[in-house]
Amino acid sequence: MSEADGSDWSPPARMRAQVSARPRPRVDLTALFGFASGGWAWTTAVKAAIAMSSSFALAALLMGPQVGTLAALGSMTVLYEKNTPYAYRAVALGAVGLGFVAAVAVGSLASLNAYASALAIGAVAGIATWLCQALRVDKPGPLFFVLVCAISTIAPGGLAEVPLHAGVAALGAAVGWAVSMAGAPVRSRHPENRAVADAFRQLAALLRAVGTRELDHVQHEASLAVAEAWRIVLLGQTRGYRDTAQAARLRALLRWVSDIHLAATDVCLARTDPLPEEAARFADRIADAVGKPELCPSPADLDEVRKGLRPRSLESRLYSRLARAAQAARKPTHEDDSRGLELYDQRHPPLHSLLRSSLDRDSLIVPTALRMGITVAVVGLAALLMGFDRFYWVSITATSVLQAGNVVLTVNRGMQRALGTLIGVVIAIGILLIAPSLPVVIALAALFQGLTQLVVARNFFYASILLTPMALLLAHTAAPYPVDELAQARVVDTVLGAVAGMLGSVLLWRKASASRLPQKIVDVLDETRASVLAVLDPDVRITPERRYELRRDLRAALIGLRGVYDSAIGDVPRATTTQPLWPVVVAAQRAGYLALSTLALENPPTASQITVQRLDLAFNELMAAMRERRTPRLGALPRLVDYPRINMELRMLSSSMRTAVAEDERTAEQEQNRRAQREHRRAREEADADL
Repeated sequence: MSEADGSDWSPPARMRAQVSARPRPRVDLTALFGFASGGWAWTTAVKAAIAMSSSFALAALLMGPQVGTLAALGSMTVLYEKNTPYAYRAVALGAVGLGFVAAVAVGSLASLNAYASALAIGAVAGIATWLCQALRVDKPGPLFFVLVCAISTIAPGGLAEVPLHAGVAALGAAVGWAVSMAGAPVRSRHPENRAVADAFRQLAALLRAVGTRELDHVQHEASLAVAEAWRIVLLGQTRGYRDTAQAARLRALLRWVSDIHLAATDVCLARTDPLPEEAARFADRIADAVGKPELCPSPADLDEVRKGLRPRSLESRLYSRLARAAQAARKPTHEDDSRGLELYDQRHPPLHSLLRSSLDRDSLIVPTALRMGITVAVVGLAALLMGFDRFYWVSITATSVLQAGNVVLTVNRGMQRALGTLIGVVIAIGILLIAPSLPVVIALAALFQGLTQLVVARNFFYASILLTPMALLLAHTAAPYPVDELAQARVVDTVLGAVAGMLGSVLLWRKASASRLPQKIVDVLDETRASVLAVLDPDVRITPERRYELRRDLRAALIGLRGVYDSAIGDVPRATTTQPLWPVVVAAQRAGYLALSTLALENPPTASQITVQRLDLAFNELMAAMRERRTPRLGALPRLVDYPRINMELRMLSSSMRTAVAEDERTAEQEQNRRAQREHRRAREEADADL
């Protein structure tokens, strides 16, 4: 859905938007007890409660309450793949259910020996973490695979009961599958519509961020939303549906939101004062119209903000695309089979490709999975050696805490888990002391499960308060235990597991993100170079497929760079080379987004071959300097009349790299001085001792 030609293109103004403040993850009261932005997950909460209550009740009726807890845990398949299209979700949830069954089988087989159980839980934690991240399985990730494995180690019976336990877990997983798929007959395309609508809403947030210090952060969020919309729509392009008028309309809107995002990028980085609020409201109204065309705004609603603008200005180009997107959204179907509606990609990457890329040395998946598996296994064995009867609670808590990612978030999550468990145990004691009947236990477990899912995305502390009674009700039903001893053990286990998770994040691969950050910057520069040179080369015509590939790969590199930086900046003690790289990250991101915006033009201005070669050399020098952590010897950049802001960001990139290298040298010198002072004090103390 690009412009028909490049005639509306005008060189952007030579000004630079202010750089957003560096992310500063902290351990404080706001992080512990404050609510994150976003809505309440009512739909997920209701589905979770229904799945747990129905599966628990059915299995308890057929096979007894102790084994029925495995069905309740198996029903947590309903918490996975909540946003993916139903056709894909049906297969993915089946795989999750098989994973639960495999975890139950492993736990049941290992239950004959406590030490084998601890090792098995650790192995499940590591493997589940690897597979969930490699296959892009969203939260709750490996947590419930570990939970079902741990609970199965205490379920009654020996080896002979393993098929029964696996079957019960499969029953629960089937119930969770059915509840998750319940919306397919009535709202079969709701996930795709919601993803595109969310992209438009995030685009509205980006328009509101123009001229503010939050621009770089909101730009990243908008890019994430657009990339997620592409992924979801691609997953929904099943045979038969992709040829319908409704599917064509959705693809048209997806193209528009992607191109509008890039047009907004030009405006964001060339403007230092806010846009009129009407532009953001217009994007919000298009978001409402994705699923309900009758709510679409009229293109005439933008006439007021377009008044007085030069036809070739960046703002005019942005408003023109918003108006044309509204025209597409007003139609309930899209019968035009013209150029621009194709999706030049597979529905999803091949399985072997995803698994192979996860094992790449630059990937964070392997160290994350190893950290999880080793920590969970070691803390389980340590709990056994310390005489903990219910060692598996320590392992479960460590798994939950380690899911946070970097050290700061892990500490926050560990404290939230420990404090929330203390309150949750009090609630659980009050319930268990009255010895509720099985129907009451089922109802309360479902209620707590639903409430947990309602708040978990907003704050893990409150979710831990609600999760603890549910977990204790299931554990007490699976293996009855004196209430006071159960409560005491649960508190101690949680504290130990939280501390173990924090230690694991500090001691194991703590600098994995920081060590990979320079290479991620290089990756962005490499993709930016490829895109810019493809646009400028006068002898090369970019095909639609090639344009799509360049945009996809560059956007993925930009998202990956910011993700690695956010992870690295939360490491404590922080790598001394991470914080100074924020201006470098911003400049690399901005250059990448500017390159993306040039790809949105059908016929962008080109340059001479000499200019292309000089620009190629400049990119290569910047990449080499980043790899070697030295000051780049950039020299004079070739003059890009039509793209001056790309040159501006490359110069800022060179300058920020020079500053980062100088700060590294100062830090190294300070560390050397401190080491010399310590050696001098030690030598003086030894001399005084000799006297």
